[in-house]
Amino acid sequence: MMWRCNSKALGRLWLSPFDVLCFFNFWLAPVMLHPQCLDFKPPFRPLRELEFCVMYKEFGCCDYTRDQELMAKYYRILDNFDYYGYAHCTGFVQELLCQECSPYAAHLFDAEDPSTPVRTIPGLCPDYCFQFWGKCSSIIPLLSDHSHIIKIKGDQSRLCQSLTLDDMDYCYPHLLSNQKLTKNLGRVESDADGCLQLCLEEVANGLQNPLAMVHANDGTHRFFVAEQVGLVWTYLPDRSKLQRPFLNITKAVLTSSWEGDERGFLGITFHPKYKYNGKLYVYYSVEVGFDERIRISEFRVSANDMNMVDHTSERVILEIDEPASNHNGGQLLFADDGYLYIFTGDGGMAGDPFGKYGNAQNKSALLGDILPIYAYPHKMGKSVTGGYVYRGCEYPNLNGMYIFGDFMSGRLMSLQEDRNTGQWKYSEICMGIGLTCAFPGVINNYHQYIISFAEDEAGELYFMSTGIPSAMSPSGVVYKVVDPSRRAPPRQCHYDPVPVRVKSNLIRFVPQETLIGVELASKQHPELQPTESYDWLQELFHHLGEVGQDLSTPLPTTTTTKPPRQPRRKGRRRKGKSRTEIAPEIQNGRVRLAGDDQGDGDRGRVEIYINGEWGTVCDDLWTTNNAAVVCRQLGFRNALKATKNSEFGEGRDLQILLDDVQCNGTESSLLDCKHAGVGTHNCAHYEDAGVICGKSDIVGGV
Repeated sequence: MMWRCNSKALGRLWLSPFDVLCFFNFWLAPVMLHPQCLDFKPPFRPLRELEFCVMYKEFGCCDYTRDQELMAKYYRILDNFDYYGYAHCTGFVQELLCQECSPYAAHLFDAEDPSTPVRTIPGLCPDYCFQFWGKCSSIIPLLSDHSHIIKIKGDQSRLCQSLTLDDMDYCYPHLLSNQKLTKNLGRVESDADGCLQLCLEEVANGLQNPLAMVHANDGTHRFFVAEQVGLVWTYLPDRSKLQRPFLNITKAVLTSSWEGDERGFLGITFHPKYKYNGKLYVYYSVEVGFDERIRISEFRVSANDMNMVDHTSERVILEIDEPASNHNGGQLLFADDGYLYIFTGDGGMAGDPFGKYGNAQNKSALLGDILPIYAYPHKMGKSVTGGYVYRGCEYPNLNGMYIFGDFMSGRLMSLQEDRNTGQWKYSEICMGIGLTCAFPGVINNYHQYIISFAEDEAGELYFMSTGIPSAMSPSGVVYKVVDPSRRAPPRQCHYDPVPVRVKSNLIRFVPQETLIGVELASKQHPELQPTESYDWLQELFHHLGEVGQDLSTPLPTTTTTKPPRQPRRKGRRRKGKSRTEIAPEIQNGRVRLAGDDQGDGDRGRVEIYINGEWGTVCDDLWTTNNAAVVCRQLGFRNALKATKNSEFGEGRDLQILLDDVQCNGTESSLLDCKHAGVGTHNCAHYEDAGVICGKSDIVGGV
């Protein structure tokens, strides 16, 4: 139904030079920020200022080269204009051509993934399309060679309906005045709690506790990933893996299959002049008689194969007795002064009990003495996984940001130094919600146990984590950190890797992780066929008439028994069943999974029924033992992942019923595990726990 209304009326408002119309028969969800270019990547600031599409010279999707190509197309079109065309249509042509440079080009051209057809004319708001058609319909074949567009170019209603977007928030030109879209455009988006929303790209998988990823700084842009068991693998720039390991000292390395065992192969680094001398250094646990020791050794690369170490070249540089089996350290780094630095840990056990003063504060001991720049409470985590200050090229917003994590809580965190005060500003890092990470090949989730961080030869940032913290479990993944809000201009970060001579078979990389929380369906745009049903857009144009018509007379009220088509929303979440429908026979301790937008029954937020109500489990120490109890109760054989930080959404309409849950994995329900008490908690819904369950066992080996 359509009425004349003022700007305070409810519903979608379309503003035109003639009147204000409001529609009460559909509702669109709030807009979701998602800048994206036609190459399915974030926008950027061009290196060279644009000359044609100057409205996007600060931030958009065109570099100088593309800008010049669009300007050349503009002048080719103008060659076909008469006086009227020059007077009335040149502005339209420039605006429409330059929408390819808009930060929201992928939305305007309906091309948010590679499987959808790209529009030849961007999506237009109905009032703008009405003006454009009224003045310049004759130039449509010059803008588009699409057969359907050319066929309907003379039909104002059908053309503008064809150019309408499903998501009207992104139509041109209204998106330019949409404050939700333009606010903080190009900056890292943060949620209501100030948590920075970043994304990830899967780089390698199927690894056994990957605890180091390094490069040789030799121009090949290979990266080498070390597993705790004593294997180091070579990966090429295309992410394929060499079948034969770069280094294999599994027989010498001391480790076990126990979850949480910190002993093993713990560090590797290449000599700064590795390109010329072929030297590298490793740090691993070893058993000598009845003693456990740290061993630092030097190796040389094989003279016959640049992708394999000469295992006979080991030279032991240093061995240090380890009084306990934990707190083993493991980092090896060459500093700018040319010296090799070894980070050893304090020797283990709780409270650093060895000697009169302990090891960490004893300068005469070779174990421990690094002071912190920042500290956080155990409620946030219990084991710092050190990271790196971002110095890469691809994501300018991250420059100078120190990104690190916590092994126990699975939190990603950041610090940034205030150069004026010397203080470090803390910001937590969240995985992007909604459409934030909806780019091809980009994901928004990771395994819980963050083991290590790394840089590649170009300075880009990575981290490694696993779902099962055991040296023998092949559940480790390497992730690259991605900023979805802004990237470097095309070709600024280009490099040509030095060719690698390969003598081993290659294993092609196959990603296993997926984006969660968003369903990206491929969209087709079939030709619109005439229909006898009510056409609301035709009715609108019927009332508006020709350009310049006097609309001072109130528009007639029209009724219909068939409501207009409900527009599809990109990324809209499916509605779940009402949580108030609780059967009286439900037993205390029963669990269910909720919040998985993909509709999979093997994963979701954990909700538990206790004393007549459903509630959530809020626990930043959520482990796979706890998840195992839930999964078995639901009929699965094992737990593949214990998810935290509301990975499957926040259950805000429920009570938090359990916190600080500690299971050994054999209990029949979470109520049988240790916990803080029903309804007793000191957390919030952003820590709601979830699980991913499996019906088959994980199979793997050394």
